[in-house]
Amino acid sequence: MEAEPMEVEGPQDALSRPKKTDDASANDAMPWVEKYRPKSLSDVAAHKDIIDTISRLTKENRLPHLLLYGPPGTGKTSTILAVARQLYGSSGYQNMTLELNASDDRGIDFVRQQIQDFASTKRIFSSGFKLVILDESDAMTKDAQFALRRVIEKYTRNTRFCMICNYVSKIIPALQSRCTRFRFAPLGPDAVSERLSHVVTAERLSVTEDGLKAVVTLGMGDMRRTLNILQSTSMACAGKVVGQTDVYSCTGNPLPSDIEKIAHALLNEDFKAAFDHVQGLKLDKGVALVDIVQQLTPWVFRVNIPTKVRIELVEALADIEHRLAFGTSDRIQLGALVGSFVLAKSEIVKAAV
Repeated sequence: MEAEPMEVEGPQDALSRPKKTDDASANDAMPWVEKYRPKSLSDVAAHKDIIDTISRLTKENRLPHLLLYGPPGTGKTSTILAVARQLYGSSGYQNMTLELNASDDRGIDFVRQQIQDFASTKRIFSSGFKLVILDESDAMTKDAQFALRRVIEKYTRNTRFCMICNYVSKIIPALQSRCTRFRFAPLGPDAVSERLSHVVTAERLSVTEDGLKAVVTLGMGDMRRTLNILQSTSMACAGKVVGQTDVYSCTGNPLPSDIEKIAHALLNEDFKAAFDHVQGLKLDKGVALVDIVQQLTPWVFRVNIPTKVRIELVEALADIEHRLAFGTSDRIQLGALVGSFVLAKSEIVKAAV
């Protein structure tokens, strides 16, 4: 049984809704990732300790150079943009902030030109420091990072630097030591669900509880991915109630019930029957083998099997996913998947004797 939808718009609501202006229409056309990007630090989902620390430093005008790192979609860029708005307001935000994406400009020239020119410019109509935001800074070359080290030292009096990256190991130690580091972990289910409920209410969507849980599960702690899944599914359903099946079908992921059927076949049928079963389900449902492998991994941790068998299965699944990422044959990797479960089944039988 599916849960009741969270909100259903009645005909009277549709009649009473005011006509949209051009600005409202343009706002509706925006991707929800940008439309619902937090405007203030209090709107940032989760990471309360980090947000409280940065907010206190901002209010006391003691903001250091920052290094924000962690997986994609965890609020790093949203946090520093909210800090910039809090520091300079909506009017002075553009003049006092230089935002660069290091994946586009990552050589030594852009450090020497754009960043140094902005940092060295005197403040005429405003007080306080300026802010340089370097998104995806782990894509910068080593030479550019060494050049940035000197720029940070030279212009610390009137400029603060915020580096944002996914992999902190790609930032040279000299830059890491000059910044206060904050790690943004993947968002928890509660924080994601709370933000999704806000979006569902604002967009007047009809989403079941199972549908909402499916969006959170497939988002895997990435708020950007989660909102994209919700938006694409709501567009595909065209005003209908969004349920669990709709979410999985729209994203091309196998349903949990399909994973249970696949796991049952892998552990209870012989090699050829299990191979044909999974191959047939792939063709009927149109799912990719890599998605099946990724969904089987948490299933392996839930099922009651010997620890040694679980370890071997996880290693085998990791190897298969790695090989699939390099474009190897799906059919051969499917054989490897079935073979790993056949071996695991024999180990389970030995352990039971």
